[in-house]
Parts: sequence; structure tokens; C-alpha cells
Amino acid sequence: MSRAFIFPGQGSQAVGMGSGLAQDHAAARAVFAEVDAALGQNLSRLMFEGPAEELTLTANAQPALMAASMAVLRVLEAERGLDLARDVAFVAGHSLGEYSALAAAGSLSLADAARLLRLRGEAMQRAVPVGAGAMAALLGLDVMAAEAVAGEAQQGEVCDVANDNGAGQVVVSGHRAAVERAVALAQAQGARRAVMLNVSAPFHCGLMRPAADTMRAALAEVTLRAAAVPVMANVLAAPIREPEAIRDALVRQITGTVRWRECVAAMAAAGVDAFHEIGTGKVLSGLVRRIAPGSSASTIGTSAEAAAFRP
Repeated sequence: MSRAFIFPGQGSQAVGMGSGLAQDHAAARAVFAEVDAALGQNLSRLMFEGPAEELTLTANAQPALMAASMAVLRVLEAERGLDLARDVAFVAGHSLGEYSALAAAGSLSLADAARLLRLRGEAMQRAVPVGAGAMAALLGLDVMAAEAVAGEAQQGEVCDVANDNGAGQVVVSGHRAAVERAVALAQAQGARRAVMLNVSAPFHCGLMRPAADTMRAALAEVTLRAAAVPVMANVLAAPIREPEAIRDALVRQITGTVRWRECVAAMAAAGVDAFHEIGTGKVLSGLVRRIAPGSSASTIGTSAEAAAFRP
């Protein structure tokens, strides 16, 4: 069996995330304490108790999801004997989950990952005035059809493919009017559904260039180490390990497409037949089952799921 660990992105957060792990495992408590200290905020209490509307804020949700994932990983290492370099062929994360993957692989320290994700969330929120941008899911169109729709919808504005999630689920992002045009065009082109998404900013499109500039400067000041295992990069759908390649991919990811379908397909083609979603939620494991139906997909987010893991 060849394994990949995959790490969820924004939208998987929920009040109560990580609380069971913190109650049951010293290794998890240490992760939450380190993240709280790095941010100068009691983020763990917000994760465990809410309120939901505060946890959902981009600047909180991003480091919270990383912290929950890393708590699971540290429990697996401390109590199940996990050695990532020995037991896992690839790591990958969806959008912010790429930072979780890099922390898991030892490229980023836990504290740096938390601080970068806080900055990333704030920079992405600031990049576009509230209400000026939007995102929409085009269901039932493949990425080529979605790219054509986005191109036709632009009319001098930004409308880019933000996520290729696979299984006919593509997300577009950009100026609100352009995204609304894309929704209408997709429906006319036979999309099963085309719906506007309830998001706080238009992520992964050209409007995020100010955020990319902020992250380029921040990443230049952070120590990155070679990853212990290959990291399947969102914007490349190819594995990277070296610090400069990682730095470049993280900057490009802010405005670039999350090529999740291709990432999963590439890992499966390289022999991965078991995908484990580490942290909160089940979104990615559901996508894996549709992208790579010959592979198994499971979640490890609770004490019971961690106890069932066999390295």
C-alpha cells in the first residue's frame, strides 16, 4: 500500500474542531498551545467553543484548520509510531491546506505556518473591496469548458478558474459582474448547476495580486527547509521538495488555479492507493473517491480514527 496524506482547505472548519483531540492527547494540546502563542490569540478556544461567525473569518479559519490537521499528525507520530518519511509517499493540501502539508513535511515550522496563514487570510481579505468580487461553482462542466466560459465572461474584467476540484466541479472567481455572467453562460452551455458561493473574497484569481505581493515579502523572511516527502503543489500538479520551489509555488498559489483533480490523479498514477484526509471534514476524501475510484479514501480527525491508523 502506498499512502498520501491530504489536508483540507477553507470551508471545512466547524465549532468544536480539535476539542476531542485536545482532551485526549498531550501531543494535540501542545500543538494548540504553540499556535496560540505564535498568534498571540486564544485561537484554540475559538475553535473549541466558537462563535461560528468568528471562526469562519478567513484570518481565523486558515490557521485553525492547519492547527487541527497538525494536532492529528502529532498524535499519529507520538502514539501510533508514524514516521512520515517512511510511511507516506506524498502530502498535498487544498489551498491553505498546502501550508498544513508543508508543516507536516517539516518544511515550515508550526509557528511560521500559523503566522503566515494569519497574514495570508488578512491579505486575501484586504485585496478586494467587500462586494466587488465573487466566486461561483460550475457543476457538470469539465475544466476546459469552464475555462471557455470564464474567458467569454470576462469582457474586460477578471474571471478565472480558481479550483478544478474534479468530478465536474469547477469554481470560477473574479469581479462579481463577470462571475455572474459566467453563471449564466454555464447554464446555457449545459452545466448541471451553476451557483454563486457565499465567500468573503474572490480567492485564486488575478484580483488577489496584492495578497500575492504581501506573501512574497513574508515568505522571503521565513526559513523553509527541504520537505521530508514530496509535496504535490496546487499550481503545478507536480511534486516539489526544495525550499525555493516551495516559496515560488506558495506565492503563485494566491492568484493561480488549485489543480486538485490533477494533483490527486498524479499521486494515483505514481502508485498511491490510499488517501487519508488529515484534520477536519470529509470534503477532500469525497473528491478523491470520484477522481481516483480505484483508491481508498478515509478521514483521520478524531481520537478514534487516529487510534485505528496503522503505519
